[in-house]
Amino acid sequence: MASSLSHLPILLVFLLFTAFLSADSQSFIGVNYGQVADNLPPPSDTAKLLQSTAIKRIRLFGADPAIIKALAGSGIAIAIGAANGDLPALASDPNAAAQWVNSNVLPFYPASKIDLINVGNEVLLSNDQGLISQLLPAMRNVQSALSAASLGGKVRVSTVHSMAVLSQSDPPSSGRFNPGFQDVLKGLLAFQRDNGSPFAVNPYPFFAYQSDPRPETLAFCLFQPNAGRVDSGSGVTYMNMFDAQVDAVRSALNAVGFKDIDILIAETGWPYHGDSNEVGTSVENARAFNGNLIAHLRSMVGTPLMPGKSVETYIFALYDEDLKPGPTFERSFGLFKPDLTATYEVGLTKSSQTPSTPMVSPSPKPTSAQWCVPKSGVSDAQLQANLDYACGHGIDCSAIQPGGSCFDPNTVASHAAYAMNLYYHTVGTIPLNCDFSQTAMLTSSNPSYNACSYTGGST
Repeated sequence: MASSLSHLPILLVFLLFTAFLSADSQSFIGVNYGQVADNLPPPSDTAKLLQSTAIKRIRLFGADPAIIKALAGSGIAIAIGAANGDLPALASDPNAAAQWVNSNVLPFYPASKIDLINVGNEVLLSNDQGLISQLLPAMRNVQSALSAASLGGKVRVSTVHSMAVLSQSDPPSSGRFNPGFQDVLKGLLAFQRDNGSPFAVNPYPFFAYQSDPRPETLAFCLFQPNAGRVDSGSGVTYMNMFDAQVDAVRSALNAVGFKDIDILIAETGWPYHGDSNEVGTSVENARAFNGNLIAHLRSMVGTPLMPGKSVETYIFALYDEDLKPGPTFERSFGLFKPDLTATYEVGLTKSSQTPSTPMVSPSPKPTSAQWCVPKSGVSDAQLQANLDYACGHGIDCSAIQPGGSCFDPNTVASHAAYAMNLYYHTVGTIPLNCDFSQTAMLTSSNPSYNACSYTGGST
């Protein structure tokens, strides 16, 4: 048989499982709300915007009371942050930690659904040994303050790490923490295991592409059809960089004996604009990454090392931060503009949700082009990659298995055409989903033949 479908039965189980999910239950989709800007809309407007979307979590880098108050009664989970500059006081004085909790949590909880406190941000990357030594004591004191307020187990305590805490991440099975951080991390992880909090990390496939700007790397980073990358240690084929990076973290945690600690993605995203020397920064790439990431999370397929569930993931960012220093791309991550309109569409609005499908995108505008087919001249190797990609993302490819209505002719081209069209109609009929690395096109000519019926037409 031309197609490679050994993993399909498991995916069909996921498909059936996700049929019971609704947009409201997708509590793993979050967004970062940075405030290094002078043009942000009022918190009340932001709260209304969030309630009109499938976003169920928001991460603040501080604890702005106006935003926390505005989200009261919204059901949106809120992660707040204690700044790195707060660590010395929080670490040295339990009363300071109690006061921090009394000021930033108790006045708002439970009306505002604060469920996570990130104590410090990328502290280990600072290489400030004094600050690093204060991180665990600060986390302990904040946890003790929460417990004293009867919020232990209700509000989690974590800290956010850069991917730079790993000394090795490729292949994912070789993921290991930097030896210089291991002792500190083991102490942090033991505390987090005892208190049921996740390991928070910031993987960015965008930066991986910047360091290796080849077309095949871009497709791998954008969740687009590609040949995949085989992990030489485990034999697993990875189809996207996000899963590879997350599983590298999983391997590193497992290697130091913390297989039971969950991973939380505190930041990931893709800039839609940048300077001329900043490769990959475009609206098309940002839309592809974030849209496909959201679809991947909704599919509940998970990663090869953590199948069947989606990690809690916060996309960077809700708005651009126009006062942020650095190159242009640093100010170009916003999913929404200050006037509350979408920078580009990725299927987050509630009106675009379809609970009965595992991956959802916006409904299309009426068009006469109803079928997605391969362009002429595409190689069998690329068509096979398209076929594997489509059938590996939650669609029912049984029709092109032996005995299926579309099995004959048993060729890569025929099977790929069927799968690509079904993928397009399953995940959402927008042009992005009939791209396949520019090897597909939309047509108004029905490719159905004999008993083989292609989804499409004026349904």
